[in-house]
Amino acid sequence: MPARECSRTACSLPAVSTLTFVYEDATAVLGPLSRSSEPHAYDLCREHASRLTAPRGWELLRVAGASEVSDDLVALADAVKPPRSTQTPADAGTASRTQPAPVREPARHLHVLRSPHD
Repeated sequence: MPARECSRTACSLPAVSTLTFVYEDATAVLGPLSRSSEPHAYDLCREHASRLTAPRGWELLRVAGASEVSDDLVALADAVKPPRSTQTPADAGTASRTQPAPVREPARHLHVLRSPHD
């Protein structure tokens, strides 16, 4: 698998961390490089990750172990992904004529929890 590059403009260094935003909690989370590229996440090289600051009024949460991805973290990320539809486009047209549309579950969302020691 080819290494991903830093998301910063004009930077071609290899990415080592992934930055995501938890808008509801006004928190930017900088953690280990995700296993796959996500459209709403930013991959950063070591230099840009080390100089990163949070937007005004936001908190920056740095997750330790940016060079290691634990299986527990990957399992958690997989658990909160919304399920993919197994219905094909052809099935979708006939299903809508014969059956009511399925009720969609609300999107799952991770929240930042702080320990009482912080």
